[in-house]
Amino acid sequence: MSPRSAAVNEELRRRSRERLLQAAVELVSERGYDATTLGDIADRAGSARGLVSYYFPGKRQLLQSAVHRLMHRTLEEALEREPRTEDGGERMARAIDAILGLTVHHPVLMRQHMAGILQAEGFVQCPEQQRLAELLRDTVIRHGSTRPGTDYPTLRALLMGSVYAALVPGAPMPLPVLRAELFRRYGLDQELGTPPDSGTATEACAADLARFFATERRHPEGSGHPK
Repeated sequence: MSPRSAAVNEELRRRSRERLLQAAVELVSERGYDATTLGDIADRAGSARGLVSYYFPGKRQLLQSAVHRLMHRTLEEALEREPRTEDGGERMARAIDAILGLTVHHPVLMRQHMAGILQAEGFVQCPEQQRLAELLRDTVIRHGSTRPGTDYPTLRALLMGSVYAALVPGAPMPLPVLRAELFRRYGLDQELGTPPDSGTATEACAADLARFFATERRHPEGSGHPK
């Protein structure tokens, strides 16, 4: 048997990492963070347990990467939702609603994500976090920012502060109040976007999360569809 090519090995590594991210999201949603072990995640992903530490330093870093994937793909879907628009105000409204909506539909994941950020390691610098940053930076630019280097971190901080406020145990702030404040901050009409508790938002978030994790083999352009 001839050895696998570098391209095949790279594809296998990509798929293994994707399966681990998906398994982390599923298991923490089902069981909570403390009740989920790295062994559980490896088993759900169908991976050898040693592969987890190959891709991620630990469980907290794996979860942060997985939640950043959930965040950036949720945001991406909201921004590209039909009818597509280039209007900066509508795109900012969609971004705010997408992130706030995660506190409604994935509270366990978002609460554990915030807990990890507030610990010593802070943000995990991973491809998923970088993609989320690119989308938010593009959002402030399309909204009219001439200082994205300042305005992007401000938007990120406001969104994370709102997520935290919505999920504080025992004293959560109502989501409509947080949404209205963010919309005022960015001069947005309340009719823009899709409120997180609307039927449209609920239907979108209820869809299978597997669509966010590309575990199928990629086929080069022009090679045809898999049989």
